[in-house]
Amino acid sequence: MVNGQDTDQDVGPDQDVGPAAAQDAPPAGDQPVGETAPESAGTDPDTHRFECRSCGFVYDPGEGVRKLAIPAGTPFSSLDPVGFRCPVCRSRVGAFKDIGPRNKPSGFEENLSYGFGVNTLTPGQKNVLIFGGFALAFAFFLSLYSLR
Repeated sequence: MVNGQDTDQDVGPDQDVGPAAAQDAPPAGDQPVGETAPESAGTDPDTHRFECRSCGFVYDPGEGVRKLAIPAGTPFSSLDPVGFRCPVCRSRVGAFKDIGPRNKPSGFEENLSYGFGVNTLTPGQKNVLIFGGFALAFAFFLSLYSLR
């Protein structure tokens, strides 16, 4: 006790610290921050896109890579780990990170329920919303010239 208040040092290793401490502790099956799960909930890992951490190139199995003669529909897991290199920076397979399927909402899973609903939009839908807003604002700006 310090100045009449309990400190963390007063709690022994076998003592219960209450429900508040149990909420702060991560569940036993969680992965470290920054790593992605090899398989998202209910999705096929063969449809996942992979991003090169060196240059940002995204391998999409739905598109393949024409430059390397990789046909569309080839999953990342079936690429030759020795022979495949990033077409932009020539990095090996180990430099790629799983970023999930194409239609997955961008951002952290725990943040998807916040905001005005835009956190659950896919990147393509966010682009339409942003650039559509710019186009609408530009159209309103041009309409000011009709006011004489």
